Amino acid sequence: MNRQISAPGALINKVPSAVLSFWVIKILSTTVGETGADYLAVNAGLGTAVTGGITAALLATALAAQLYSRRFAPWLYWLCVVLLSVAGTQITDALTDGLGVSLYLSTGVFAVSLALLFAAWHLCEHTLSIATINTARRERFYWAAILLTFALGTAAGDLATEELGLGFRLGAITFGALIAIIYSARCNGANPVLTFWLAYILTRPLGASLGDLLSQSTEYGGIGWGAVNTSLVFLLAIAALVAMVSRAPAAVPPN
Repeated sequence: MNRQISAPGALINKVPSAVLSFWVIKILSTTVGETGADYLAVNAGLGTAVTGGITAALLATALAAQLYSRRFAPWLYWLCVVLLSVAGTQITDALTDGLGVSLYLSTGVFAVSLALLFAAWHLCEHTLSIATINTARRERFYWAAILLTFALGTAAGDLATEELGLGFRLGAITFGALIAIIYSARCNGANPVLTFWLAYILTRPLGASLGDLLSQSTEYGGIGWGAVNTSLVFLLAIAALVAMVSRAPAAVPPN
């Protein structure tokens, strides 16, 4: 995990390196975001409004702690990612189910919003690299981008699996194949920052498709684990991996 200092007086880089463990935990986190939001709103009977309020309060607390800290803490970083995954799911679901916004429209709006955020980030900082998230402003840009990638990934994933009829299995295969293509392009000299963010966006619909495949009943094309079991298994896997990487030596990020 990266703890690089880029300049005197700068914060320690508070983002982990994009190595294999990073991507595995990211996919697990997105799956928990999908199944966790469903469990709280539906299975636990809290409803979308209460679930959204709880998530917002937890997310605000975790992000405040993350932004206030001057050191990289893996458990805090990944807690923020999991909560942002849940929040991103809730935002898209609220627009689609609550307000009747078309998935085509929400996907387009989130894509444009993310592009504008990246443009503003690059204009201010001259880089979108995760290797130098070592100032307060860069970190705020970073977390805003993470939230939008989750919202965009949720909308795009639902659009593909529901509106376009791919289903959970084919959706997971499709998004996995796209990530593999991006990885191949990166290995053959494609821009590391561009390929990172493209892959980051696509891991959201991949994780959501896996979550739905595992949790939904066989009647709806799933395996039938249920939201509770799926969320619990993936949360335990995340905890184990975060504990493992917390003990690993520091690594210099490739991007």
